[in-house]
Amino acid sequence: MPPVAPSPVEAVPVPAPVPVHPPAAEAVPQASVPQTPPPPPQAPAPMPAEPTLHLGHRAAAPAYPAASGHPGNAFPEGEVPEGYTPTERDLPVINRGDTVQVKVSPVPAPAGEAPTGDGPGPLYVVGDVHGYLDELLAALRAQGLVDENGGWSAGNARLWFLGDFTDRGPDGIGVIDLVMRLSAEAAAAGGYCKALMGNHELLLIGAKRFGDTPVNSGAGTATFQAAWLLNGGQKQDMDRLQDVHLQWMSRLDAVVREDDHLLVHSDTTAYLEYGETIEDVNDTVHEILTRNDADEVWDVFRKFTKRFAFRDDGGPQAVQELLSTYGGSRIVHGHSPIPYLLGQVGTEDGEDGGGPVVDGPHVYADGLAIAMDGGVTMAGKLLVVQLPLNDRANA
Repeated sequence: MPPVAPSPVEAVPVPAPVPVHPPAAEAVPQASVPQTPPPPPQAPAPMPAEPTLHLGHRAAAPAYPAASGHPGNAFPEGEVPEGYTPTERDLPVINRGDTVQVKVSPVPAPAGEAPTGDGPGPLYVVGDVHGYLDELLAALRAQGLVDENGGWSAGNARLWFLGDFTDRGPDGIGVIDLVMRLSAEAAAAGGYCKALMGNHELLLIGAKRFGDTPVNSGAGTATFQAAWLLNGGQKQDMDRLQDVHLQWMSRLDAVVREDDHLLVHSDTTAYLEYGETIEDVNDTVHEILTRNDADEVWDVFRKFTKRFAFRDDGGPQAVQELLSTYGGSRIVHGHSPIPYLLGQVGTEDGEDGGGPVVDGPHVYADGLAIAMDGGVTMAGKLLVVQLPLNDRANA
């Protein structure tokens, strides 16, 4: 068998001549640079657990060597850990004057007064969770969507998760179990709780189904198992992963439109490669997962890791291309952490010990795009926000 090339990880195109800082970047499928493959997961050498930045306080990270260099064990103040971003060490950041960050003050629903009525209830979206179950429950409670016991309490409200439930954080399977339960409870109350497919769902499905089966990465061979580990895969999630979780993830849609908002996981135009309608995109992705071909699934994963299509001068045009094809007047996405988009991480020092400041969604691309990944994996904020937002960026 040919030598194993590094597994792609969430890759980031580097626009010139935008200056960059060296933050701890997400890994990307961009296999043009040869790298050393990760150590075999079956016989990890013991090593001490790294500290995890956990929304302002530190907690012990799982002692799993292969995952020690991921953003769940964030290193914003130090050097980028070895093996964390094997294909692209510098994640470009941008700090432009024509963007706005929206402060969101949660307004909990009064106890016992869940929304009622014949029409659809208020619409909420949730950014990337990445296994941070406690933070998710706290954010849902703050918006009055769940009660103190974590049960649905929002009547006919509508809740959409934008994907990336697992990896990096401590309890990805717990997050999936919660979303699955809330889906049933919300439906019984006249509302709904639904979810989109993120690139980490594709990664976890691939790691479970295909393991170390070689796939064609475009520059040699790679494996889902290695890519999963390099992108924050957690052993405890894999150990607890059941068929019901895999079936649920495999059926998630990639694109939806709600109340004139186009909801996607990734800030990329790659969705256009899978169909000219929302239904076509979702059907195509589902068919690929059903065929169970490792190379086909890898290609979807690789394309859904692309990012930053909506920033810089061409950003508004890229958003308009998606909106004109699939409908809607604004796009809402996760995937690219707001601290990266705002240039709040990646500076040379973090001596104050504080995490990035995230007050709410990031509105940009002439007000046409809303970023929802608050960077919880780097001690940012897990965002749960009601749409529509009244604030628009003025460019």
